[in-house]
This record gives sequence, structure tokens and C-alpha cells, in this order.
Amino acid sequence: MKAVQGKRWRNWSHTSESTPEKTFYPSSIEEVVFIVQEALRQKKKIRVVGAGHSFTKLVETNDWLISLDSLSGIEQIDEANGMVTVLGGTRLYQLGEGLGLAGYAQENLGDINVQSIAGAISTGTHGTGVGFGSIPSQVVELTIVTGTGEILTVSEKQNGDYFKACLVSLGSLGIIVKVKLRIIKSPVYEYRSEKVEYGIFLERLKNYIIENRHFEFYLFPYSDVVQVKRMNSTSRKPQRLFFHHFKNLLLENYLFFALSEFSRLFPRSSSTISRLSAKGVGKTTIVATSHKLFATPRLVKFREIEYCIPLANLKVAIQEVRECIEVKKYNVHFPIECRTVKADDIWLSPSYQRESAYIAFHMYKGMPYDEYFRDMEAIMQKYEGRPHWGKMHNLGKRDLFKIYPKLTGFLAIRQELDPQEIFLNDYIKDILVGKEVDKYLQENR
Repeated sequence: MKAVQGKRWRNWSHTSESTPEKTFYPSSIEEVVFIVQEALRQKKKIRVVGAGHSFTKLVETNDWLISLDSLSGIEQIDEANGMVTVLGGTRLYQLGEGLGLAGYAQENLGDINVQSIAGAISTGTHGTGVGFGSIPSQVVELTIVTGTGEILTVSEKQNGDYFKACLVSLGSLGIIVKVKLRIIKSPVYEYRSEKVEYGIFLERLKNYIIENRHFEFYLFPYSDVVQVKRMNSTSRKPQRLFFHHFKNLLLENYLFFALSEFSRLFPRSSSTISRLSAKGVGKTTIVATSHKLFATPRLVKFREIEYCIPLANLKVAIQEVRECIEVKKYNVHFPIECRTVKADDIWLSPSYQRESAYIAFHMYKGMPYDEYFRDMEAIMQKYEGRPHWGKMHNLGKRDLFKIYPKLTGFLAIRQELDPQEIFLNDYIKDILVGKEVDKYLQENR
């Protein structure tokens, strides 16, 4: 098993970094068990990293870091039952390609596909479409290595008391080493992107949500143009996507990077750049298999917060967001991404027990974001917002207990599966556990 001493780690967005004493690269479940048992013996903490695409300090540690990169690949496709078994470090794009070759696909994906499947599950990664849940909702079974070094299989039928807690756990219950997912026959979609005037868009919003299999939209600050993206099943044959991918790479990355750098150097140009970006949205129609359409390359680095609000609050929330941006005149040119997700019963899922809209706010790396993000957070909280666990936020323990009704039960299971707290770092202690939580629970019994 490969292990590296003192290798500095940094996440994709450069918002978190640390220097673990050791970084391990296990290639088998048995090696993961060995590392956990050694950590217990030596009284070390462990954090686990996939692609490092979370914006928070979830992975930071000065003790031991485990990378799942060498624990990856599809183990089995169960065609009879529509399921795939995959190792925890498998990246989403690898899974998509492997399933696609066999004629299958995940039912939904986000717009970034470089995350590991374990990381995507642990942080509640989602796509869009009100008929579809987040990626954790596709899970049929998990195999985890607990904080006692035991291998535990968790599903609705096996160790069912743990299942809904383990699906979104921030890596604090155990190390996800294997996943069984529900899959579907690979669909062919017609993807359409177009710009719509804001007033017309609001009139059509309800229909957009209910009439399209996958629907998302982008609001451009200081502009009355909305970019609408839709994906629906079609009987047409898939087409080659070379030009589409080239355009995404050229326009959405290199050109947008140049515009972002200009905005960073001359912040007052942000509103003009946002309007120019909105005008540049073209009308696009392409046909391809689903896993080739969900994700787009993201080379321009940014900071991000994302909140999940009840779907019923979407229209009034985006109107208030637009008004706040106009009044406060933030120097922001990144569009605001809005998606929809089906309700679920996963304990720490932002979509727990409610049809949801996710609203994501971005700021280009190197530009001030604190005031903008705090004001957007205030609006999201006004409309019952829950933060995406992989994105930046400013909520504390008391806030989280108020908005996650199953958090007390989650922490009880956390203590049971990791009694020595080897999977905790300072960040998770700050937001979820500690003396302040004990005091809160005593006060609210």
C-alpha cells in the first residue's frame, strides 16, 4: 500500500489546505481496515478525500488522510435488478463511461462529474429535475469501514437503522468503500439551451418545472435575460459532440476566464460583463446519451455557496435576490444557478421531506465575496434554506439543529459507529459536535 509522508493537500477551489502527517492510497477494503485499526492504536484522526471538490474544510487534517483514488472501478452490473456495484473512489465520469458502454446510466447527475462516488454521496451532490432525488437517493446499499475498524453493510434491509443516516454523513460515520446504486437503461436526451426574457420566464416557470425531465436556469446579475436549459427523452439518434464540447471549452472556460480576470482587475465592470455574458447565450439543441450531457468542464475557479429551499418559495426568492443585487450593487458577474430536486427521507439531506429548489451563488477566485454571500444567505434563510454540505456557509450548530430535525438521531449513530471520534476534524466539530451541542440538547429536551 502506498503511503506518503507530509504531502501538502489543497482542494480544487483553493479554499482549504493542510499538511497531513501521512497520506494513504489503499487499493483494497482490507487495506482501509488496516489503516483504521492502526489509527485507533496510534490515536490518530482520519479524513478521506475523493476529488477535493467541496468548498469547505471537510477534508482538512494534520493527522492521516486517505485518498480513495486507488480504490475505484465497477465491480458488477446487475442487469436483472437494474443495479451497479462500484468501489468508493470511482469518479463519476468513470462510472458514467463504464455504464454507458454497457448501455446503462445513473438516473441523474450534477453538472460536475469529477467527484468520487463516495464524496458525492457523503455531501449530498445533486442534479436537477423535480422527479429525481440527489445522488444519495440512488443508493441501494453501502459498505463502510466504521470507526472501530469493522466492515459494515448498510441498506434498507440490512442494518436499516443506520441507512438513512449513512447516506449523507460528511464522512463522519465511516469510510464508504463500496456502493450499490440503482441504474436505468441509458436514455437519449434532446438538450436545449436558450435565453428567455425574465418577465416571460416567470410566467412559464411552473410549466418549465413540471413539463421537463431535467430543467435548470441561470439568472445573470444586472440583466433581464435568463438562460433556460432543458433535457427530455427523444427517439432521435445521438450525434457527435465534438463541436459542442469545443464550444463549452472555448466560451464557458477560456473566454469566461478572460472576462473574469478583467472583472477582478476592474470590479466595476462586473455588471457590464454579466450583461454581455447574458447576451452571448445562444440557442442550442443537441442529442446525446445522458451521461454525456449532464456535466460540463469547469476550469475557471470560484467560490460558491448553495442553498436548498422549498420549491414553493423559488419564485419569490429569486425576485428578492435580483432586487438585492440591484440595490447593493455587488461586483459580481457569475450567473446564479437554479435547479430542482425531489423530496427524500435522508436525514441530513437538504431536500429532506420537501420538494426543493437549489440556488447557487458564485464569486470568481480573488474577488471579495463575504458581503455578497452573507446577504444571499440571509435571503435563503428567510425562505427556509438549508446549505449544501459541500459548499461554503456561515451556519453554526444551533442553526443546523433547527433546520435538520433528525440531527440528534444522526449524532447518536455517529457516536455509536465512531466512539473514538477518529473521523472528526476541527471543522466537523465546529458545525456538528462538541460541548455546545451537548448544552443545546440539554436545553431543548
